[in-house]
Amino acid sequence: MTGRRTRSLGVLGWLGIGMLIGLFAVAIAGDSISGYAYDVQDADRALEGPSRDHWMGTDALGRDLASRLAEGARVSLIVAVASTAIALLIGLVYGGLSGYLGGRLDGVLMRVVDVVYSLPDILLIILIKQLLESGLSGVPDLYRTLVAVVLALAFSSWVAVARLVRGLVLQAREEVWVEAARAGGARGSRILVRQILPNIAGPILVTLSFRIPAAILAESTVSFIGLGIQPPFASWGVLASDGFAAMRSYPHLILFPGIAIAVTLLAFYWLGDALRDALSSR
Repeated sequence: MTGRRTRSLGVLGWLGIGMLIGLFAVAIAGDSISGYAYDVQDADRALEGPSRDHWMGTDALGRDLASRLAEGARVSLIVAVASTAIALLIGLVYGGLSGYLGGRLDGVLMRVVDVVYSLPDILLIILIKQLLESGLSGVPDLYRTLVAVVLALAFSSWVAVARLVRGLVLQAREEVWVEAARAGGARGSRILVRQILPNIAGPILVTLSFRIPAAILAESTVSFIGLGIQPPFASWGVLASDGFAAMRSYPHLILFPGIAIAVTLLAFYWLGDALRDALSSR
């Protein structure tokens, strides 16, 4: 079984895994990967192209672009993984209860999901972020926007997880092994946590592999329009926004952040496709 599962990931699946390992290694290393601090300015070397000293060039303030890109990988991945984890937790609880209890409660809970799902994601993220920033008075100013973006992305994406979990639970609760657990006297909460959720983990895992790149793209979009991560933090969206204004004269400023975002999304999608094929074949 193990050998067949390994082979079923395919070349693209393993390539995606390798790319993600490299990405997380860069994120962990941060700005130490190029030897320059990501926030150190050097006005004499501003807007230089790629060279031996600065592999990817410098920005308008003379900061090393490779260092800022590595630091941006750390920030973007923290935001994406944290928001996806929160969305998963909310979606599991909400969708699991809705699907298992059913009846009128299921109808009411799903109407709430339908309303949230009908709103444009970017509009919802911006509205939630603005509300959260005003309400997070106890969080230091430096991290307030970061926390608000994470929570806004989570609250805008949990509905997709909840709908998936609810459908899977509705299907699983009619299975023979669930009926056997009920006949054995197991409580509903125990059946849901110990029996149903572990058996629907496969599709949820595949969904996570697609939700993380979606969160990265959403964070990049919000930061690109100036409403997401703010300096001194450097996310890929911030770097792409800085590069867009000078893309005609200094194309390297937007080229490298764009490549980083595209490669990361591609790696996650390859892994997600491989997991979906592997699990469906089993």
